Amino acid sequence: MNLLLLTPNDHLDGDRWHINDRRAHHIRTILGLAPGAQVRAGVLNGDMGHATVLADDGQTLQLAFVPQAPPPPPLPLTLVLALPRPKMLRRILIDFSSLGVKHIVLLNSYKVDKSYWRTPELGMPLLREKLRLGLEQAGDTLMPTLLLRDRFKPFVEDELPDLSQNSLKILAHPVNGEPQHAPRDCRTATTLAVGPEGGWTPYETQCFLDAGFTPYSLGQRILRVETAVPALIARIMHLP
Repeated sequence: MNLLLLTPNDHLDGDRWHINDRRAHHIRTILGLAPGAQVRAGVLNGDMGHATVLADDGQTLQLAFVPQAPPPPPLPLTLVLALPRPKMLRRILIDFSSLGVKHIVLLNSYKVDKSYWRTPELGMPLLREKLRLGLEQAGDTLMPTLLLRDRFKPFVEDELPDLSQNSLKILAHPVNGEPQHAPRDCRTATTLAVGPEGGWTPYETQCFLDAGFTPYSLGQRILRVETAVPALIARIMHLP
């Protein structure tokens, strides 16, 4: 945890805050901070600064904190991702959040196992907790928006046009002949669509092409989703 992420429910009054969950345990046992010590902190969807530990009774930490500075700038990226395996999803949500991705859509695809949509791992509280862990890792406070869309065609036809409007539209799926390498260091709004293991089907690919997406690749190597997506983000986006 590189940032103590506070929520409005942790606020007492004035500059006084308190925590008594895993965050308090981490500060007490992992960081070893005692009253008088400072820790980097921020308010969820708000500003950042440093919190001072005022008191610790072994359960609850009392803190003094006044937000002073904005969080790091977000990436101008919307990520449309075919729903991955649940165990992989937990890890990659942390990675996406720590990289600064603020708009994520988990989308159905023909090659997505139907059982993935029935897993308890898709509970929004669990997913938001993974996104919070990514914020704590990166030192960020802005919670990403996360949409779950289990019907491909209605999403592509009804939502994707508005979602990707006025953005660079990138389809991570080479089509015919020599693959075109993905662009580098983009600083403008970008929508990136990444398929499941095995890629989008021809029908799904054509739907993205009809929506104005351009197919690109990372080269000749076939990568797993958890490797390909961070590599694509690092290549395509200008990481502040």
